[in-house]
Order: sequence, then structure tokens, then C-alpha cells
Amino acid sequence: MRLVSLLPSATEIVYALGLGEHLVGVTFECEVPAEHRSGVTVVVGGRDTRGMSPGEIDAYVRSQVAAGADLYTLHAGALAGLDPDLILTQDLCRVCALPSGQVEDAVAHLGCRADVLSLDPHTLDDVLRSILDVGAAARVPDRAEALVDGLRARLAAVHAAVAGRPRPRVAVVEWIDPPFGGGHWIPDLVRAAGGEPVAAHPGARSTPTTWAALAAAGPEVVLVTPCGFRLDGAAGQAASVAPHLPAAQVWAMDADALIVRAGPRLVDGVEAIAAVLHPDAVPAPPPGSVLRIV
Repeated sequence: MRLVSLLPSATEIVYALGLGEHLVGVTFECEVPAEHRSGVTVVVGGRDTRGMSPGEIDAYVRSQVAAGADLYTLHAGALAGLDPDLILTQDLCRVCALPSGQVEDAVAHLGCRADVLSLDPHTLDDVLRSILDVGAAARVPDRAEALVDGLRARLAAVHAAVAGRPRPRVAVVEWIDPPFGGGHWIPDLVRAAGGEPVAAHPGARSTPTTWAALAAAGPEVVLVTPCGFRLDGAAGQAASVAPHLPAAQVWAMDADALIVRAGPRLVDGVEAIAAVLHPDAVPAPPPGSVLRIV
């Protein structure tokens, strides 16, 4: 089976299912192991935002959306040449990837025979179900079931470790300029880790807010998790957040590895958040994933 993934989280699911050798096309943002890179074609491009500030990125995205312009470019010729059997895409977030409608139109225009599977999880349970969906579509349902069973077992272990403990009030800041509170599955991660999410949007899109509104929510712990900045970038941004929320602990997290990509590593995120909130109950997070700022 020849697979094309048009979003980073789907690429992570493909590798977690042991299907890396079947992956022939990805986006420019997907992480592909070195041993597979020579066999994988980049079929979706976009603007390189490295070096741009959060405010500059937000302004760019808003201007593109207002103009009806695309944030990503599908290289249709490259896609057609790959002759995929299954294309994984999404409709969840226009800022994260191409919407499935554009992909389906391109497939029809090119005369491709590929199936298109749209992954649109809004909650942590949805993410786990999407892994099962990919496994079924890729004809490895047993692998998907085993993977999800393992992830659920890890979640159960965290639940048991933090059960009965006080639940700190946690605000997740997905973006800092302007500030966004945590949406979609992110409040689920906080709850699973033994915290109480505040200034959050469970199962829904995150929306801009203000520092005053975040402070009014009374967080005891603030997790700064900007997409695309890794831990070093998140740490710099978290340092600028701390003066706005002086009553809270402020932590930076590698969002791409732990928080924002709707794949198996969200369970790593639950474990990392639990280590922040309940350090005497669960193992410490891996080095380079989490950093306390104040």
C-alpha cells in the first residue's frame, strides 16, 4: 500500500503503526526518520515561518485567510506521480494543513484512484479513534488496536497515580501574540494528567483572549505550548508570559512533541503534564521536553 500523509500528526500515526516503508509523500512540516527520507516526496509546501515572531505569524495567517489565499500548496504533479492508494488529510484546522475538500478535488482532477481519509479529532478519545481509522484504512487494524490498547494502558497508569490528589488549576497558552487558551483535546490532556483546565475550550477551537482574562481564570500552573517553536522557542515565549500571570508557575513545553499534534505522542504529553503537576507521583519527563520558567 502506498500512503501519502498531508499533516504531521498523520505521519506520526503511520510510523507508530509500523507503516513507514509504505509512506511515499508528506508535507514539508512532517518529521521523517533519516532512513526513510530518500524514499519520501514532499507533496505539500508552505511558507517557512522560522525566524518570524508569534505576532508576525499571526498577522501573516490572518492576512492570508482574509484574502482567501491558501496557507499551503499541494504539488499536484508530485502527488499524481506517486500513485497513492490512501491519502490522509484533515478539515480540523486550516492553519495546520490543507482541508480535505481541496485534496479530494485534486484527486478527482488528476484521476487518482486513491482513497482519502480525513482525520478531524476534537477530543483525546477522538484522537485514539482516528488511529483505529487509519489502521483500518491501511489494512492493519490489529496493529492499530494494539497501539491504542497500549496508549490507553498508559493513560490508566497516570490516572491511578494521580487519583485522589488535589487538581491544580492549569491554563495552557497555545499562542502568545495574541494569547490563545487551550482548545480541542488539550483540556483532556490536562484532566488526564490530574489537573483542572481553566481558560480552556474543550472539544472546540481555541480563540484569542487577553492576559487579563487568563489571569482572572486563576491558574496555578501555566503551560506555554506554541506550535512550531520546540522547547527553546517556547521557553523564550514563556519568559515573556510570566509577568502577565505572576501568581502562577510558568512552564514551557515542546508543543509539537507533546501537545498539538493529534497522534500517539499526546499520551507522552499527558505523562509530561502529570510530571509537572504531580512530580512525586509519576516519572520525570524526558530531557528537552519541559522546562520550568518561574
